[in-house]
Amino acid sequence: MFTRDELRNIPLFSTVSDEALDHIAATSADIRLLAGEYAVYEGDPRRAFFVVVEGRIQGTKTADGVERIFATRGPGEPFGEPPVAFDTPSFANFRAIDASRVIRIELREFRALSTTAPQVVEAVTALALQRVEGLQELAASSTLPIAVIAPQWDDDARRLREFLQRNSVEFDAIVPKDGEPNPRVRLRDGSVLVKPAIRDIATAIGLCVFPAQTRAYDVAIVGGGPAGLAAAVYGASEGLSTILLEQEAPGGQAGTSSRIENYLGFPFGISGDELAHRALQQATRLGAQIVVTRTVESIGALSRTLVLDGGDIIRADSIILAIGVCWRQLNVASLERLSGRGVYYGAAPGETRFVHGGDVYLVGGGNSAGQAAINFSNVANSVTLLVRGPSLSSSMSYYLIEQLKTKPNVRIETRSEVVDAIGDDHLEKIVVADSASGETTTRDASALFVLIGADAETAWLPPEILRDERGYVLTGREAKTDAWPLERFPYILETSVPGIFAAGDVRAGSVKRVAAGVGEGSMSIAFVHQYLAAERDKVQAT
Repeated sequence: MFTRDELRNIPLFSTVSDEALDHIAATSADIRLLAGEYAVYEGDPRRAFFVVVEGRIQGTKTADGVERIFATRGPGEPFGEPPVAFDTPSFANFRAIDASRVIRIELREFRALSTTAPQVVEAVTALALQRVEGLQELAASSTLPIAVIAPQWDDDARRLREFLQRNSVEFDAIVPKDGEPNPRVRLRDGSVLVKPAIRDIATAIGLCVFPAQTRAYDVAIVGGGPAGLAAAVYGASEGLSTILLEQEAPGGQAGTSSRIENYLGFPFGISGDELAHRALQQATRLGAQIVVTRTVESIGALSRTLVLDGGDIIRADSIILAIGVCWRQLNVASLERLSGRGVYYGAAPGETRFVHGGDVYLVGGGNSAGQAAINFSNVANSVTLLVRGPSLSSSMSYYLIEQLKTKPNVRIETRSEVVDAIGDDHLEKIVVADSASGETTTRDASALFVLIGADAETAWLPPEILRDERGYVLTGREAKTDAWPLERFPYILETSVPGIFAAGDVRAGSVKRVAAGVGEGSMSIAFVHQYLAAERDKVQAT
């Protein structure tokens, strides 16, 4: 708790009456922060005003998926003025550079100062206006927006756009009129990358693409979907040195979902990329190292080594496989030829810009297809859902079926499947077969999105990690064979190799839901702790 004399030494409170100072001392919080701890986060809905008493506080904002520094506050300096002046969420993050002490005055108590210390309220409001203007200037000083310059149907450009979208990077998509090589990416400083690899873009916007330490990590997580991100959050928060390796962008298949409406705690739903971005920020803030655009090419089952593309080797005392699954493809040769040119597997939200006013077709009867249909219905002329089965009731959640009924431009055709695709440079038409009548019809199509389920791609894993006939990783009692080296059974999420775990969709028997993946990711860390503790006990015993 602060004393009257401590408060009097702060310039903002130097002319305040003793009565008002006593009220501030009695109602404010005395916050002690270690270096790296946050006093407040960008977007935090809790309204509060802060003053630095000891140490230094750094102001940061997240732009292009990366946290950037814009200010430093020292002893006697306030921060967080806009939320209490304008009753808004926090405009920025503020974290301690060194061990610090700050005053936090809640919105209700700040408003009470308008009677006992109106000069403080006036000063803070004036500062709030300056801060907002400064942040506007900061945004304006970002120069040019990032731009992906390429023909609409360029497949490499589509992958670049999807990567930027899923990493919360704002960008323009420009169709060029010149004969320059494509794709090109114009960065904020005006420089241009010609035919860049996704890793080049990741490096340019400040994402991590190389492991930071040479010693063994406590846990290495392969895959950045909901299960992997949850494991990273819980591993880092519980003091484990944690690294997460993601081949593409965090979020996995869930990250491409336009809306997730049945995830606990979000009554109005949340997009997959926003949920993934929040989880990524959380894991990073807690100390996990997130490495993107890297492929794990092989795993040493006994040595706990992970070999990355390019030859980098990571050593870990435990490994969590959270590699998810990959979209299943239709066995239609013409679709493969037009893949990325109007035919897409999955339905990334960023592609909505290219279907405005068009006729969109989706193949699939699950939740992913339903969510995509609702999303595209807001911008397309028509959306047709092609379902092989007789109805949606056995494969799609009730709430989605009911929502689809409210969309006048959404049509559902059951017992239907795509048997051909027509187009030279890009998709122009599709041929649809009705299994009930045997008839086929040719339709004009702006885009075709295929969402027919997914398969595990685990052939690259070492043979010591057992899988079922469909490639899903066995865990728990099902993973115990004569080769299992320990007296105990494998933990529930442990594979046939002690210390290697599986979580989320890639695990045999898992429930294919975002919440289930998050639950398994967090549970896996509990088993990692048990495994590491047992290994330490073995070492001590010898």
